[in-house]
Amino acid sequence: MDKFKVAKETLETEAKAVKDQIKHLDANFYKAVMLLKNCKGRVVVMGLGKSGLIGRKISATMSSIGIPSVFVHPSESLHGDLGSLMSGDLVVMLSYSGETEEIKKVLPVLRNMKIKVIVMTGRIKAEVWQNADCIIDCSVEKEACPYNLAPTSSTTAVLAMGDALALTVSNLKGFKRENLAMLHPLGAIGKKLTMHVSDIMRKGKQNPVVSADAAVEDALLVMTGTRVGATSIVDKRGRIIGFFTDGDLRRQLQKDEKILKKKITEVMTKSPRTVRPETMAVEAAKILKAYNIDNIPVVDKSNKPLGILDQGDLLSEGISE
Repeated sequence: MDKFKVAKETLETEAKAVKDQIKHLDANFYKAVMLLKNCKGRVVVMGLGKSGLIGRKISATMSSIGIPSVFVHPSESLHGDLGSLMSGDLVVMLSYSGETEEIKKVLPVLRNMKIKVIVMTGRIKAEVWQNADCIIDCSVEKEACPYNLAPTSSTTAVLAMGDALALTVSNLKGFKRENLAMLHPLGAIGKKLTMHVSDIMRKGKQNPVVSADAAVEDALLVMTGTRVGATSIVDKRGRIIGFFTDGDLRRQLQKDEKILKKKITEVMTKSPRTVRPETMAVEAAKILKAYNIDNIPVVDKSNKPLGILDQGDLLSEGISE
């Protein structure tokens, strides 16, 4: 017996439900996109029960990518919260069945308020939707629930369609990486979007640098003193001409036991890869991974080492490629 049988079937069923939503990208979906793009106010998302939970996520996603949005509970809206809606707002209503009493009651009120309504549902022909301006079909073939009852595939499909809708609108509104950085100043996303190499690199006394006339044993002392497994090598003008790591040392020791007395220029990696201080930290992380290296020198326009970037420091900041 496959102990993962139910789990596999659940994932396969829900994956199919999401993929099947592609066929629902029709004129109604495009109309919804344009309504959202031209919305002068906020996008007010409404939903009850499981649809409400999905609605909160869709609203949060929209806000995070430049589409001002709030979630309003349909029941609370009928007891005063409709007063929070303003002229120019647009409502996105989530109800897979269209049979919820609160939904039936609130739609006519929204119509009287001249608030445009986009509906995301699994029953596009439900009578209640006659008061809607646009209906997006989110129907699924079946729920992942073995009894085809518990909202599983349907909620996953609606969430995916909500993402598709939000990202399409965001793209049309010209939302860019810089905007995303402004809206996510903290956490992993914020760091990936805003942190530069200069914010993380080790500099000053923590930046290991030796001159071209140094011996390997001198370089090793500098590397040990700064607790960085590498050092930059510079010429008389202070420009980087090489890089040497503890990995290089181990490899060289296998060939020559007297390596410590050699000049560092004999064993260093010449013309090493470098990054600039203004490079995005996440881009530097990609370079480290691509070349399977643990650290990289940071240089200025004159190719003089300003610091060193260590993979461990990137990881401690939660930054990876």
